[in-house]
Amino acid sequence: MDELVHFDVADGVGTITLDSPHNRNALSAQLRRELKGHLDAAMDDDAVRLIVLAHTGKVFCAGMDLKESRSADSDQQGVNEFPALLEQIWTSPKPVVAKLAGPARAGGVGLVAACDIAVAAETATFAFTEVRIGVVPAVISVTVLPRLHSRPAHELFLTGETFDGKRAAEIGLLNSAVPAEDLDAEVRRYTDMLTLGGPHALAATKAMLSSQRPDSMSEDFAEMLQLSAKHFAGEEGQEGITAFAEKRKPRWVPEALR
Repeated sequence: MDELVHFDVADGVGTITLDSPHNRNALSAQLRRELKGHLDAAMDDDAVRLIVLAHTGKVFCAGMDLKESRSADSDQQGVNEFPALLEQIWTSPKPVVAKLAGPARAGGVGLVAACDIAVAAETATFAFTEVRIGVVPAVISVTVLPRLHSRPAHELFLTGETFDGKRAAEIGLLNSAVPAEDLDAEVRRYTDMLTLGGPHALAATKAMLSSQRPDSMSEDFAEMLQLSAKHFAGEEGQEGITAFAEKRKPRWVPEALR
């Protein structure tokens, strides 16, 4: 059986590529399984500083594989495995960047929203098509709703209307939408910036961004002070401070960017 998801590493960037163009990179059982395996490998590989989620073919991801969903009982639906996959991306200690040259639909938009940074061609399109086939965009709402502004979220979840990359950026789904010919350069701009950050600092910052904050400001300051002081005094923090004083790049920066 041909592999549907590929993984390669270069200059600290682990690229995971969806390669199932025959069904528009739909989230089939095989694709889900391979995607999870490559995410595990990327997170366990010290040579990987960040992850780029990319695709071959004209479509980034069409959502769940509806052929596999037909006639299956509720406990046999592939969507049952999807929350763990989205959470794996959302909680990854390494930043994850989505790179879209083409459309995303339904569960594919959930993948985009789970990533820390999402960049697409302006011509890429998006839609929450679930209601139009009589299902609910429930699972993906967990990652999508924290990204989207409230009014567009209600509009687009309820209507299933297709929208382009420019609007996706305006409503918070994307960080950037650029002309198709500039997509590689825009993704590289983000990956270059991300590899300048300390690996432990990036992981801790990701965890901080998604953590529930105390109701009391004094408690919040106390927790954040402890976190800050720990990293100032830590090995990575001390290396960064020393590198700044010595006007050089820290040791964690890939050789290509020094």
